[in-house]
Amino acid sequence: MGKTHYFKLTLLIFTFTTLALIFIFNVGSPETDRFIPTKHGPPPVCPSTISDQAITPLKNTKHFLVSAFMDQRRNGFDIRIIGMFRRDSIQPLHCLFCCAGRLGETTPTTVLVHSDHFDFPFAATDVMCRIPQNCDPTHVTLLTQPRADQKSNPTWIPIRNKKTSGKYEEKMNFTVCISNLFGDYNNVLQFAQTLEMYRLLGVNRVVIYKTSCGPDLDRLLQSYIQEGFVEIVPWPIHKHMNPSRGWRLSKHGGDIQYFGQLTTLNECIYRSMERSRYVLLNDIDEIIMPYQHSNLMSLMDTLQQQHPKVGVFLIENHIFPKKHFEPSGRFHLPQWSGVPGVNILEHIYREDPDRTIYHPHKIIVQPRMVEQTSVHSVLKYFGQQFKVPLEVCRIIHVRVPLRGSLTLEQLNVDKRLWDFQEKLIPNVDKVLKKVGMLTSEILRR
Repeated sequence: MGKTHYFKLTLLIFTFTTLALIFIFNVGSPETDRFIPTKHGPPPVCPSTISDQAITPLKNTKHFLVSAFMDQRRNGFDIRIIGMFRRDSIQPLHCLFCCAGRLGETTPTTVLVHSDHFDFPFAATDVMCRIPQNCDPTHVTLLTQPRADQKSNPTWIPIRNKKTSGKYEEKMNFTVCISNLFGDYNNVLQFAQTLEMYRLLGVNRVVIYKTSCGPDLDRLLQSYIQEGFVEIVPWPIHKHMNPSRGWRLSKHGGDIQYFGQLTTLNECIYRSMERSRYVLLNDIDEIIMPYQHSNLMSLMDTLQQQHPKVGVFLIENHIFPKKHFEPSGRFHLPQWSGVPGVNILEHIYREDPDRTIYHPHKIIVQPRMVEQTSVHSVLKYFGQQFKVPLEVCRIIHVRVPLRGSLTLEQLNVDKRLWDFQEKLIPNVDKVLKKVGMLTSEILRR
């Protein structure tokens, strides 16, 4: 009985003590109440305003955002945002992340204005920042303050080039980046010949930044878009600023060089970084042409074997004046007589560059080895660069003469394009017929 009584007494004391402690913690003082966790509901979700435009104004600034990419090639950074910034209004900015549906923390940025801007007010600009801890980011935006204002409702930019686990996507071999189609450009025949020539050389996709063009060329573009060979990036830069039609501020005026050409070239490199082994940077009327290989792949395989550390290949530009015609008229084809534009097969006379002055190049790059590019050179890159000998590869550029004083006898005969004419002509016929610019009656003659 003694043990039973002792056990009951102990249980009674334990119960009383427990109830007393519960009472103390629940009543507490006002100071203690402040530290009791309270429910705030689910964490805030990201705002619904997500930009689907190529050019997005950045609130509370004079700047514009274009796109955002995962880029961890430089220590200390995870994200690269490409934009067009007004150079006299650079200010501290902060990255704000949407982390898989929840609002993340802000991180500081480093703003890198590209060195090539030709003195225009706006320049291609990179904004670099880190991803905060415990964040799987899907979208990013920039703030002028280190904290997000609940009333600000920022516009989000999707983050591209994110690594996807477990899924391997085969890369294309070659992407051509053509920047800034604008005005009423309607050179249909040369455009079709150029794209079909690139297809024969092994190009998989052509990316074009389009502000505007002529109606016939627009019909042709739609056909190429439908088959997946051309990717159009709408580029309404004229709605946001006064773009220059040239590269010299004193001569052409405007807010940014050549409709934002430098921004689009850089954007295209990053757009293609995870999906293309090589990127060709050239104008709409230029063809990067191998002279000792039948296609671009065999050319690049040879060059990479000879120069394994090179990621930037400079190709010399050569002008074929369109005022001089091949005399036999062999390729003055009747089915193309009603097609607007230049017939590049008729122009076989090539200028020698003036070696006493600067002579421009265009570029083939491995995109993952490039950070920033200009038009004729790469500004920041990993590895090495190499000037490809002109007898190996050069640009065929049919246009107005650069050295107009040269006579026909002073030009070189270059019929490299004719090596592809058996396949090129029927391919051009096919695409032009598809958009109604050739008739079956003409083709049967």
